[in-house]
Amino acid sequence: MNSNNDPNYSPLRDVAQSPEATARYLADVQRVLLDIGKNLETLAHETRVHLRDTHVEGDRWYHARLRALPVEKALGNVLKSLNNLTAGLEKSAYKRRAHDEAVVNTVKGRKEKEIERQRKKNPPKLQAAPNPPQQGAQNKNYGYGGPTSIYDLGRESA
Repeated sequence: MNSNNDPNYSPLRDVAQSPEATARYLADVQRVLLDIGKNLETLAHETRVHLRDTHVEGDRWYHARLRALPVEKALGNVLKSLNNLTAGLEKSAYKRRAHDEAVVNTVKGRKEKEIERQRKKNPPKLQAAPNPPQQGAQNKNYGYGGPTSIYDLGRESA
């Protein structure tokens, strides 16, 4: 498919349908953003040095620094946003892969639940074991006062 045949064609549609392609695309975008981040860090440093060295007649020693702080803060916020963006790209690539794994596991889990449900509906028929005839023993109803373990059975006195 290409843009000549389909007016709604989007090249990112193919990327979005594959977790591997999504991860590759996001990694490429992240690589570009990290390169831009390096340039912005250099720009922020050079701007800081230049602005703090810019003194006007009558300034005290800290006036240049105070004038530079808003610019430094703005560039710092841009760098922080860029770092958050690159971290978000990593996270979204991971979440995309996890989504496909969850879809596969959901199908397996539903099959297992259905098998378990069928097993509970139709339990296998178990045959009761026949009671062996007791030779010479009377059928005693012990109730609450009877032996408390199998070791007490043989030591009863009459």
